[in-house]
Amino acid sequence: MAKQSKKRQIHNVKPIRDSVVMEEVQDALKNQTEDGMRNYTIFQTGKATLLRVSDVLALKKSDVYEENGEIKRNAYTFDQKTGKPNTLFLMPVAKDLTDYYNYLKQYQKEHPRVKVFSSQWLFPSFRHPQKHIDGKRYWHIMDDVGKMLGINYLGTHTMRKTGAYRVYQQSGHDIGLVMKLLNHSSESMTLRYIGVDRETIESKLSKIDFG
Repeated sequence: MAKQSKKRQIHNVKPIRDSVVMEEVQDALKNQTEDGMRNYTIFQTGKATLLRVSDVLALKKSDVYEENGEIKRNAYTFDQKTGKPNTLFLMPVAKDLTDYYNYLKQYQKEHPRVKVFSSQWLFPSFRHPQKHIDGKRYWHIMDDVGKMLGINYLGTHTMRKTGAYRVYQQSGHDIGLVMKLLNHSSESMTLRYIGVDRETIESKLSKIDFG
């Protein structure tokens, strides 16, 4: 029974469309726990790169940072699900990644035994820094934020869907661009993914003067 409930929750994950809700989610992620800065930066990185959560969590520091801590312009990865290569543009999330780098450095300085800054992983587990945080743990983090804020559509796909939706809206509905960023093979798949469903279509149609 619990398994079915989890499936329904994953199926109902939607993009965040409201800017106020976005700020609430970001604030909750950042301040929820001691490792909140990591959780917030995962969300920001996933939103800006449109990667699946498994690919975000598998990023290494060397993918993102130069040796001196500067942010690289691009990261080059392979999609774990499809094997397709990805070129990530990191500039939209550069400030967050810089703040996060400084946070990890300071945290390890204050907690020398917790080697989060020395870890090869961009998003290490604070309990086991030799490993990266896993998708199941991040699902629980998002689920906790959803319960705290009374939002029933948050999950690990939220950041990717939200990023895709924002690109779609702010690019003048350039569905081809969003398809490319998501590595999707059809427009219909992309439109469903970002939540442009029948309700959205009917809402838009109701405002059109057909003469």
